[in-house]
Amino acid sequence: MSNLCEVYRKTPLKPHHIIPLDFQSVKSVPDSHVWSDCDDYSSTEVLDSHLWPESHKFRIQDEHIVPNEHPSIPIIDLTDSNAADYVGQACQTWGIFHVTNHGLPLGLFEDVESEARRLFSLPAQQKMKALRSPGGATGYGSARMAPFFSKSMWHEGFTIMGSSVDHARMKALAHKLFLMILKSMGLSEEEQNWALMVQSNEANALQLNSYPPCPDPTRTVGLAPHTDSLLLTILHQSDSDGLEVLQAGAGWVRVHPAPGSLTINVGDLMHVFSNGKFKSVCHRAVVKRTHHRVSIAYFSGLPCRFGCWAIVEAWASEVSGFDSGGISWYEGPVS
Repeated sequence: MSNLCEVYRKTPLKPHHIIPLDFQSVKSVPDSHVWSDCDDYSSTEVLDSHLWPESHKFRIQDEHIVPNEHPSIPIIDLTDSNAADYVGQACQTWGIFHVTNHGLPLGLFEDVESEARRLFSLPAQQKMKALRSPGGATGYGSARMAPFFSKSMWHEGFTIMGSSVDHARMKALAHKLFLMILKSMGLSEEEQNWALMVQSNEANALQLNSYPPCPDPTRTVGLAPHTDSLLLTILHQSDSDGLEVLQAGAGWVRVHPAPGSLTINVGDLMHVFSNGKFKSVCHRAVVKRTHHRVSIAYFSGLPCRFGCWAIVEAWASEVSGFDSGGISWYEGPVS
């Protein structure tokens, strides 16, 4: 049984894995942040090769080429009587979807985003006072997945873990979505109650993401292609896009913010929990030349030191090549 602690122990941390670039002081993209096509992640043991079909290997964005705009990310009204079915379908076909009428005041996200912009606009030496420790999960720093790549990303973040009123609101939405997913699986009431009991003691984290303006967006990346490690991610993108997901047959698809909505994506633990039925969606973040993009992500997981196995064994035969072996969960989110 594998766990993230072992992965982190096998990947030694260096200062540049934790300390972001002083983005305010650079006039060009340094070599440490220059990504070339395909060769900066494909050799890592962390990312499974089956996620990266040759036709969709990583390509640095071109400002003059618009990502695939034709596929439409599902938008689900959570007050719809068929919402649970729609959520289940979206988890199977896309692994990502928007939700409206989610019950969270948009003013809350506007306030958090405003404070996040104040934080990330501080001089580098002030932000360093809140730097995440090498073995820690909270505070200021680069993405937790940084050690798994040979190049650095055009990103800085701040991670918050613990209980608060606002965390409780996000947790309630995650709980509601999880219940819908369980219903879409066709589980018995006893199975649903057990899963909800486990998830009610979830480990969660709030991640503030900053993608500063970049002198040359065609040479770097905000966040490299990856999947999230927990059950579900709830994302607020504000009014600026930059998130892209990889879809078979379509390539990279831009996820435009839908007015009044939140974006939900399936994580690795949900992929295991569903016996491979639900997609752990591969996604990346791109950067802008003149716009400072900020996003807010809430990661919903399982209790610490908890093992995760597929709850629906009958689905295993429907997912070609999927290994339903369990994993153990010990730490906070990878990204």
